[in-house]
Amino acid sequence: MTTELRRLRNYIDGEFRDAADGRTTEVVNPATGEVYATAPLSGSADVDAAMAAAEAAFPAWRDLVPGERQKALLKIADAVEARAEELIAAESENTGKPIGLTRSEEIPPMVDQIRFFAGAARLLEGRSAGEYMDGLTSIIRREPVGVCAQVAPWNYPMMMAVWKFAPALAAGNTVVLKPSDTTPASTVLLAEIIGSVVPKGVFNVVCGDRDTGRLMVEHETPAMASITGSVRAGMQVAETASKDLKRVHLELGGKAPVVVFEDTDIPKAVEDISVAGFFNAGQDCTAATRVLVHESIHDEFVAALSKAAADTKTGQPDDEDVLFGPLNNANQLAQVSGFIDRLPSHAKVEAGGHRVGDKGFFYAPTVVSGLKQDDEIIQKEVFGPVITVQRFTDEEQAVTYANGVEYALASSVWTKDHGRAMRMSKALDFGCVWINTHIPLVAEMPHGGFKKSGYGKDLSAYGFEDYTRIKHVMTSLD
Repeated sequence: MTTELRRLRNYIDGEFRDAADGRTTEVVNPATGEVYATAPLSGSADVDAAMAAAEAAFPAWRDLVPGERQKALLKIADAVEARAEELIAAESENTGKPIGLTRSEEIPPMVDQIRFFAGAARLLEGRSAGEYMDGLTSIIRREPVGVCAQVAPWNYPMMMAVWKFAPALAAGNTVVLKPSDTTPASTVLLAEIIGSVVPKGVFNVVCGDRDTGRLMVEHETPAMASITGSVRAGMQVAETASKDLKRVHLELGGKAPVVVFEDTDIPKAVEDISVAGFFNAGQDCTAATRVLVHESIHDEFVAALSKAAADTKTGQPDDEDVLFGPLNNANQLAQVSGFIDRLPSHAKVEAGGHRVGDKGFFYAPTVVSGLKQDDEIIQKEVFGPVITVQRFTDEEQAVTYANGVEYALASSVWTKDHGRAMRMSKALDFGCVWINTHIPLVAEMPHGGFKKSGYGKDLSAYGFEDYTRIKHVMTSLD
């Protein structure tokens, strides 16, 4: 007896559709390694249809007064909250995430973020009108950019979809969103929820692979391309978008340094850092993956962190005792395993360092010490439940090590010395610096990095403004 696979579909112009040419891809549950659904492998005809729908819907959505767009987003937030269990089930099956943690750690911030952008729709700020030349008055208008092509990643499919569509819709844009080919299920369900609130064509979902994403970015219709993904993917999007000067919003990789000084409360730091490093199987661009510890407490800290790793559990989504589930796919499991397999001889695996079980894509919480600054595992993003530890001698060396990678998204400093914390927050070349904590995010504050971590901000009024353009209007007083 064979189980019939679930059939996911694109959402274009207010209706669910298969790919125009009928092509599909298989969707795998990473907790079992088994195929449970199919999704459209969209081509140029599907992208054309979605872009045409978004373009046709744009003028009316743009011209709605902000209060009406706010009402729509508030309805979407209420619907997400009301249908939370359906979204959790789809997300968990698609990612293998623990059901309980998805319920407590993802749904509440998603709802809050949608509501934040609903409010932001009515709070666009700009210079006041004024006379900067005799006889002439100048006015600044903030306007939506138009159709937005958006590509979301597989590590937080639901939440990253929210980070994409909520500011774009609030600002008066229309959207064509592509989820990752490995995690389309919860995004398709979001399309059903959003589509029940907004006019047809305002929000569209096109499933597919990287070629589908390339077709979206290459398309002549979008005024903006927004992607959360790898550095390689971001560079390709920026290059493609440059050919017709599209705006680009990039949230890419990370390699967050966690700088632990000798006056740190070690038990508290270890507890918080281990959670921030292993949560979601370390598949987070802000994860606490690269710990730098003062030499005077290095050995004590490594021992405590290794015990915390050994005590951390991974397992099936319905197990309430697990902190994280599987890696997202077989390729990601191979990538994480490869980093450990290629460790130099001077490195020491203090905990973990191996696959867990032979079913699904689980990997043990891992701690590696004895590393040097130019080691591959220090310089490149692992994107798995792996925390590396290096020792440093003084503040200057800590800054040098922390900044000595190509990523610049997030960082943290652990110390009781206020002056040192302030010096470090200035010196660290990262878009976010946490002090005595790591990974909390709030809708009101911006998220985004520097260097090869990309540009543009998610969340906050800054993220909202990224989806607007500025127009100067000058009028004669005669």
